[in-house]
Amino acid sequence: MMTGEQYKESLRDGRRIYQDGKLVDDLDTDPLLAPALDAVAAGYDEYYSGGADAVNPLVEAPHSVAELRERVPVLTEMDLLLNVTYQSLMTLVVAAMRLSEYPQFVERINAYVERARRDDIRIAECITDSKGDRSKAPAGQPDPDQYVRVVERRPDGVVIRGAKLHISAAPFAHHLMVMPTKSMKPGEEDYAIACAVPVNADGVHVISRTVHARGGDERDYPLSARRSMPDGFVVFDDVFVPHEHVFLDGIADRAGVFAHSLGLWERLGGTAVMVEQADEMVGLAQLIAEANGTARIAHVREKIDELMIHATNLRAGMEAAISNAHTTPEGYYYPDDLYTNATKYLGAANFNLMVRHLHDIAGGGVITTPSMADLDNPDIGEHLRKYLTGSADVPGEVRAKLFHAIRDSTADSYGGWHLVTNVQSGGGLFAQRLVTRKHYDMDRAKRLARRAAGLA
Repeated sequence: MMTGEQYKESLRDGRRIYQDGKLVDDLDTDPLLAPALDAVAAGYDEYYSGGADAVNPLVEAPHSVAELRERVPVLTEMDLLLNVTYQSLMTLVVAAMRLSEYPQFVERINAYVERARRDDIRIAECITDSKGDRSKAPAGQPDPDQYVRVVERRPDGVVIRGAKLHISAAPFAHHLMVMPTKSMKPGEEDYAIACAVPVNADGVHVISRTVHARGGDERDYPLSARRSMPDGFVVFDDVFVPHEHVFLDGIADRAGVFAHSLGLWERLGGTAVMVEQADEMVGLAQLIAEANGTARIAHVREKIDELMIHATNLRAGMEAAISNAHTTPEGYYYPDDLYTNATKYLGAANFNLMVRHLHDIAGGGVITTPSMADLDNPDIGEHLRKYLTGSADVPGEVRAKLFHAIRDSTADSYGGWHLVTNVQSGGGLFAQRLVTRKHYDMDRAKRLARRAAGLA
């Protein structure tokens, strides 16, 4: 295993990371990237063990429902890249099970998973292509590179070209796990490619985008400062991939296996975060209501009740996904597709309403409260503390911090990122509806309806 410092040193490998139009010289000293990098390094230190055969326990597949249940809360506590690495490896575990008719790919997948665990590397999942004209299929695009494809097959590997977008933590990963964004059709065999690519491979370019607060007082951005993780726009400019890192090639009707396997784990991780942040939103609503002196007002209590019911429903759905877990032939446990997708859908579809309730409870101070630096100013600080005080039980400075937390989490830097990823992470709402329909027991529902109508 690596320590945090060893991890940072491992990224000095010649990778090409761009941000704001410039090549980043050193991730560790870049003001926008270093805080998130430190968070990843801290995760290395937290789980480090010096034993020769030590493996991070968080990248091991669960072997029971109890282990799966214990693992889920940790997904909300670990840094995003470790979470994504876990999802990537679990995706490969499930994909190997679903590709059992292709032993050559199963063997490579299993060997890679074991090697990745042993080497303690971090992996970013690359699924979303640039897609070009959305009305056209991959093979029908005016530019054939709008979906990542194989442009050359060699005796020792393949060469790929294209781009993958919205790649969480890509600048900080060791490997990029490339997979088809969807099922492919006959004639689209070159797009049916799944493989692992080192970030520093020749031809890989990562363009970074972050919502980390740019200047100002970090106390005004309590969540952006701690939770922001850069996303990458990844270009593969004729990148060679050796056969041992190729997990699918040219089998169009099996291209969807990886996306479906990833969606399961990504939506579970997304749901776990949703559950935690739904409870957090309840807490913010209650605290700001108490600070405002409105906690006993009927309509405020009703909105907080709705926030609590929303949070409880999400937790119940996640628990159902875990309790109804399934097993692979190797004995690994993975969450139920139906409950995972239905819960993720409910969380994303109702998020805006919950935010509206929070804003309605909090008031306009969410976006107009002065900076914490203004409260430190000897000329105006006392005035601000005085007039920011609502309930006499809550100091004005505390109320200001609550306003900043609500703004940052729902209406500004991190909040804007969260608003979009809440829907798009693990696929949009339509994707969750598709999977829910696939796994829902419609025959049983129809039998019940026939019985109710006297048709049985």
